[in-house]
Amino acid sequence: MAFKPPPPRPALFRGTPPAIFPAILGLFGLGLGWRRGADAFGLPAELGDVILGAVTALYLFALAAYLRKLAARPGVLAEDLRILPGRAGVGAMVLCLYLLAAAWLPFGAGIAAAILWAGLAAHAAFLAVLIRVLLTGPAEQRRVTPVWHLNFVGFILAGVTAPALGLAGLGTVILWATGAMAAAIWAESARQFLAASVPAPLRPLLAIHLAPAAMLGLVAAGLGLAPVAQAFAVLAAILLGALVASARWLLAAGFSPFWGAFTFPLAATASLWLTLGGDWRIPGGLALVAATLIVPWIAFRVLQLWARGQLGPRTNAAVA
Repeated sequence: MAFKPPPPRPALFRGTPPAIFPAILGLFGLGLGWRRGADAFGLPAELGDVILGAVTALYLFALAAYLRKLAARPGVLAEDLRILPGRAGVGAMVLCLYLLAAAWLPFGAGIAAAILWAGLAAHAAFLAVLIRVLLTGPAEQRRVTPVWHLNFVGFILAGVTAPALGLAGLGTVILWATGAMAAAIWAESARQFLAASVPAPLRPLLAIHLAPAAMLGLVAAGLGLAPVAQAFAVLAAILLGALVASARWLLAAGFSPFWGAFTFPLAATASLWLTLGGDWRIPGGLALVAATLIVPWIAFRVLQLWARGQLGPRTNAAVA
């Protein structure tokens, strides 16, 4: 019998899976959390900056890899957006620009502002393609999922940097507009949850519901709306408590790339509580410690799958 070699694997960059970006978003959140934690506990300020510097390099590499795939065949974007991991991943890729702006803010307001506006433009373009894909695809694609928070509420991340750049008005508009959208998604998701069980592989995505509460609180705090920030801090505590109490149920399917959904919400919650301080300081510190133990481990596992060429096939990523 003649030997038949295995089919060639697609080039690394031509098959870049969007599923790498939720974990990178979580690493950005961890770095920003440590920047706030250093202030809260009198630790060296460089801790957060070192993390953010390393994550920035990782993000730019991953972004270049995905853009190279997109340049090879632009149609892969629409193909990636037809599947849930792709919508989550591309959405996280865009949102990382907002956190990159926040990371750069102490080193240059001009650069941070340029990145912020680039993020807003990229987000608008992304939504234009996503909405077209949702409207032209099967009805099942238009079902509300936690990933809608990333796609439609994700503008709230821009509100973290906007007030510091003198754009308080923009931050206020983003706060109330995304707050209304988040409330609608929470309500519809609750209705669906009560009407039908969530398949085990998709349960980790429920953690995304925590992220808007934390980010809305952070933006409210930055705008000086202390009562609103406190209310969202309480909501984040309730949601995080529910997730921790349901951990065994959430993790029933075992590790998957969807575990990236756990990373950013936890780091964002730690940042909110540390920002508010007072009675929230210790819970914020504990959440930051938990994020430090969990987020890098999940990110390592996801990036390991990418390096081995397994992440794309496991998430049905399009190949250029």
